[in-house]
Amino acid sequence: MSDLPAPQDATEAALFSECWDAVLSYADLCTSGALTAHQLATEAFTLGMREVRAAAALPARGPGGRAGRLPTIAELLTAVRATAAAWEADGQGHRLDPELRLWLNSEQAARYTGPPLRRPVALRGLRDLQEADASLLWLAEVEALPLPVVARRLGLDPDTVADELDQVRSLFRGRCHRAHLDTPLDPLCRSYARLLDAVTRSPAAETPGDLSRHLATCVRCAEAAACLRLHGGGLPVALAGGVVGWGGLAYLERRRRATEVRLGAGGPPPADGAEAKEPAARARVLRGGLLAAAVLLSALALGVSMMPFGGSGDAGAAARDDRRPVADPAAPGTPARTPAASPSASAGRSASGPPSTTPSRSATKAGAGRKNPGPEPQGTSSATPGGTPSRGTAPAAGCRVAYHLDSQWAVGFQATVTVTTDKALTGWQVAWNFRDGQQAGQMWDATVHQNGSRVTATAADYNRAVPAHGSLSFGFIASWQGENRPPHGFTLNGAPCAAG
Repeated sequence: MSDLPAPQDATEAALFSECWDAVLSYADLCTSGALTAHQLATEAFTLGMREVRAAAALPARGPGGRAGRLPTIAELLTAVRATAAAWEADGQGHRLDPELRLWLNSEQAARYTGPPLRRPVALRGLRDLQEADASLLWLAEVEALPLPVVARRLGLDPDTVADELDQVRSLFRGRCHRAHLDTPLDPLCRSYARLLDAVTRSPAAETPGDLSRHLATCVRCAEAAACLRLHGGGLPVALAGGVVGWGGLAYLERRRRATEVRLGAGGPPPADGAEAKEPAARARVLRGGLLAAAVLLSALALGVSMMPFGGSGDAGAAARDDRRPVADPAAPGTPARTPAASPSASAGRSASGPPSTTPSRSATKAGAGRKNPGPEPQGTSSATPGGTPSRGTAPAAGCRVAYHLDSQWAVGFQATVTVTTDKALTGWQVAWNFRDGQQAGQMWDATVHQNGSRVTATAADYNRAVPAHGSLSFGFIASWQGENRPPHGFTLNGAPCAAG
């Protein structure tokens, strides 16, 4: 962040560290490459911090503190959107995501800079809250931080922060209801305003059919309904979409994934001072377990190597030769058959550390030299089109990949890829092959490149480093036709990854 404005004090330095990741994450959504994303984020961060400092110098509005401006992260995200719009106006739109360019030239984008009473209800409602209340709502709902972490950052009591958040949600609902009534509405929308307020107050209330049909066709009333309905989990989406605008949902998903990676998905938030110690302790435990496993496997390999085998040495060598992979060695994701490493494989090893010396069970079984091996598959599998390596020839994978289809619709789908690596990484590339001509589009927490069926996801600036036995995760939206089978041939920095 050397090109960014210098922090004025320790408080602002902490603010810079907290906000930069969010700005870069959204800038990466708005552009087509990591370098361009960094340039957009730097320019927007400089502009946004100038506006934040100017707003902080203004006198407070009312006894309760300053109102009328967004939380700092939200303010900086709007600066990213404004900077992208300036790039488009200055003839630099080719540096932006094509879908963002379409949005910037639509009536939807004009709402964010047009007359205040016609701007999204969520934007107006959040801006109308006091600064501390707005920050609490944004950090908990959009940035998806656990409440103990939010309490520490805002100086609140961890025992009462949940009650305060409920009160702020109710305040936000009231501000949004008033903003909706202040909006210049046509007679039909205004006739539904009171009914909309009533049915969104209780999760048990049923939406009348005529109101449901109206919400399906009226964007403004649908936005208001999302802000007024505090139950059902739709508030984060309403906030992100109403304040950020284009890419709000993808940004929301990115922040949730980033929080899971930082704090550990499914685990309790760390206590004060334990955020850096807990991963190190977990890594020590895992290393100890792996060392014990390595000792057991070494003993097993020694025992098997001393066992007598049927047949002569030549027959055993012929059997081992018959078990070489039958797939095309040039196919993506296929392990090399010779000891000489390819440039891509060397790059993968240098990025993820030296190759493991732990013997695998599949390698041990490969020395058995049986003439009639059983039909059941063994060893490491590879999902290349040319076939699969038979048992015993592929080295033990240093990474495991989990592919999850989050949702699917008529022409598209959303998926998440999570890779666990045995070795620490300072940068990563995850690649795979699509089976059915799928085309990857928008991606978060990584930069996407596709050549034919081969897709490569490259780490963003903020998640390049992965500790040993840690995980990296990213998501994407893609199109499909006919079939949508899971991809295959996953690699991490050129080295094959096992499923699971």
